[in-house]
Amino acid sequence: MLASTDPSPGHERGVFANRTLNLRSVPVIGYDMDYTLIHYHSSEWEAAAFSYARDALLDRGFLVEGFAFEPEKFTVGLAFDLELGNVLKATRFGRVVLAQHGNDLLSFDQQRTIYGTTIVELSSPRFRFMNTLFELSRASLFTQLVALHDTTSLAGVNNYGDLYDAVDDALALAHNEGALKAEIVADKERFVDLDPEVVSTLKDQRTAGKKLVLITNSDWAYTSEMMPYCFDRFIDGDDTWRSLFDLVIVSANKPGFFSHSNPIYRVVDEKRSLLSPHEGPLEPGSVYFGGNARLVEEWFELDGGEALYVGDHLFGDVHVSKDVLRWRTALIARPLEPEISDALEFADDQRRLESLMAEKIDVDRTQAHLRLRRASGAGGREVHAEYGKVTAQATRLDEQIAPLAKAAAELGNPIWGPLMRAGNDKSLFARQVERYADVYTSRVSNFGHETPFAYLRAARGSLPHDIAND
Repeated sequence: MLASTDPSPGHERGVFANRTLNLRSVPVIGYDMDYTLIHYHSSEWEAAAFSYARDALLDRGFLVEGFAFEPEKFTVGLAFDLELGNVLKATRFGRVVLAQHGNDLLSFDQQRTIYGTTIVELSSPRFRFMNTLFELSRASLFTQLVALHDTTSLAGVNNYGDLYDAVDDALALAHNEGALKAEIVADKERFVDLDPEVVSTLKDQRTAGKKLVLITNSDWAYTSEMMPYCFDRFIDGDDTWRSLFDLVIVSANKPGFFSHSNPIYRVVDEKRSLLSPHEGPLEPGSVYFGGNARLVEEWFELDGGEALYVGDHLFGDVHVSKDVLRWRTALIARPLEPEISDALEFADDQRRLESLMAEKIDVDRTQAHLRLRRASGAGGREVHAEYGKVTAQATRLDEQIAPLAKAAAELGNPIWGPLMRAGNDKSLFARQVERYADVYTSRVSNFGHETPFAYLRAARGSLPHDIAND
């Protein structure tokens, strides 16, 4: 069955190109699993991760019993300031537009004083970036620990960087000990957000001659539980999800999978997850543990620019595969979908806001000229009277603009605003997407609406001096 016969899905289900991508020329597509092929109810997943990590912090002696997870308080694309213990939203140029310390947002004056001359550089050890939805529990734990640290002495904690490390250790323990994933496996319906169109999308790609590879950091025990639950029900006959992939690689250890020559093992007993070192060519239909991207390139006889990798982690999936291997890249960003829907509903108000802002620009320009004439003493009373009228007009416009601008700033997340914007500018997250993702979209099944033969064209980039179309 074809994934879609509708050539024009809703805009929120679109595939958006930063660089033109001809899918006809892509012979191999690699897929991440978690939050890429499989979507989760992030509030449930992150609440569970939060709970296990909080228990680990309790075991360490931190008084965190009253900590609560509130998923709406954070979003993807924020940054941690390990020096000052803040969570930040920045523009594409690294200018801070919103900041939170502990449980409280900083005022505009506080923010300007602290970050007026600071640029958020993701290459700096001072900052850590929230690349994926897995970071929501981290942000919630970190901010509450900051508030606790400011009033209470915590054993082994000397600075905010130590707090971040404590949260990192607690979350790693939650993920690695197995209890979290065991809970998810035991109650899949609670955690998993099924998408019936993914299977037909992958089958279309195989029909078009694409070779598909699953490359996930999850282990085989978890993968072998989750993939059948999510996909076998949508596959006709006796086939299973395994029929969709030429290779399955688990415990891939991304981003090292793309940048290092890690050894590869074959899963020789899939029921018990027993491994054996593997040498020689990879075998189609097999499951492998670890390894590296060069082995995949060699087996498929690929040049770097031929493969496409699809994942949700802006650094581990997209940045490294693009930067090191020059693979084509697609970012899956599920928060975009409701955000675009909200923006579509806001479209009339957005046009009104833009019209008022254009009017305000003209008024501000006139006001500036009149101010100069007043300063020079030219024009006398007439200039003063005209200046007063223009100032009153500017005030009326500000009163109309303010509520519309506030509503626009709350699209996506009521605190941090749209994922891809920071005020009137692009966000730091958007800048990373532009640099490293050839295309981005909200879910894998959106590719089904485009078909494997699509020519995804990048839009003409806008510049400040471009003449706007009326």
